[in-house]
Amino acid sequence: MTGIDPIRIDGLREFQRDLKKLNSDLPKAMRIALNEAADIVVGEAVPRVPKRSGKAARSIKARSTQTAVRVSGGGNRAPYYPWLDFGGRVGRNKGVRRAFLAEGRYIYAAYGDKRDSGEFAAVLSKALIGVAAQAGIAVD
Repeated sequence: MTGIDPIRIDGLREFQRDLKKLNSDLPKAMRIALNEAADIVVGEAVPRVPKRSGKAARSIKARSTQTAVRVSGGGNRAPYYPWLDFGGRVGRNKGVRRAFLAEGRYIYAAYGDKRDSGEFAAVLSKALIGVAAQAGIAVD
């Protein structure tokens, strides 16, 4: 794992559960709010990825549940993405080398930059306050 710690929000599960009691559509709004924050990282990571066909860059997406969000890259259309991001050895007899970086080159670097600048936390808190306002909860 990298030296960058994830952002943890104490009471997020309880907040989501209480929103569900108020209105069953509000937890869906919470997922959308979490995706807004993750899209900041996606927008920063995509231009950093080298583009030959563009598939690797297009594979970077925000994925969320009602209580968690993550940014992922690769998948069936770009199965080589982890090699691009982290490096290692691939190919016949592991003949193709790319320097291994445990902290990654694109997604974790973009997350670290946005977290250090405070932009990620600002967007996340604004989005969660918006969800609370939809529920009719006053937040100061």
